[in-house]
Amino acid sequence: MGDEARKWGMVIDIDRCTGCNGCVVACQAENNIPINLEEHFNQRRAIQWLRVERYWEGEYPDVKAKFIPVVCQHCGNAPCEPVCPVYATYHNNEGLNVQVYNRCIGTRFCANGCPYHVRFFNYWTPEWPESFKNQLNPDVTVRTRGIMEKCTFCIQRIQRSTRESNRDGVDLKDGDRKLNPACVNSCSTDALVFGDWNDENSKISKIKKEEYDKEGGRGYRLFENLGTSPNVIYLKKVEESTGVVDDHH
Repeated sequence: MGDEARKWGMVIDIDRCTGCNGCVVACQAENNIPINLEEHFNQRRAIQWLRVERYWEGEYPDVKAKFIPVVCQHCGNAPCEPVCPVYATYHNNEGLNVQVYNRCIGTRFCANGCPYHVRFFNYWTPEWPESFKNQLNPDVTVRTRGIMEKCTFCIQRIQRSTRESNRDGVDLKDGDRKLNPACVNSCSTDALVFGDWNDENSKISKIKKEEYDKEGGRGYRLFENLGTSPNVIYLKKVEESTGVVDDHH
């Protein structure tokens, strides 16, 4: 990866996802996300930058589970951005939909405009058990009550890796664990792949060329009919018994 403009993105292979939720735990720990209690889920006020949706197909005893990790899609035409009256969310020059926490006034317009339900409002001041407080990530701001938050593709890791590469006079390395978001590093089946769409030699660019650009490939984008231009590509599940690509996505 050279100094040319970058465009960060992700590929998620549903066929590899086992629904272990390791990515969810890693995301929570890396980004100082408050602990969600049962009452938060019951009130639909839990904060999950990354969630693994589970779908059941068939009838007992022939039941199959399908798992779909859902993150902020970092849309190229993000409906959440133009509705913010204080420019607290915007698109940066590396293809990321970023959030300026100290500018946010909590209108929640962005959440209403997001079709992926990946933006979250802080209804309470975040709290952690005393034993957890020394484990908070100093590179990530702890969000306060009354503002929005969401997946950032672990922008703190991207920025740190960029600074170090500039300091050492070397290029960013595709697939570097220091650069990858925490969820990608935690995935035991390599279902999540992170990289630069503008680097034709990156792993995600090669996957896109083979699975998304070619007719009959497994690649698709969530709600791409809405014109949001997501920077995340999904790969359809392959039925184990037949080897046929599952078109029910």
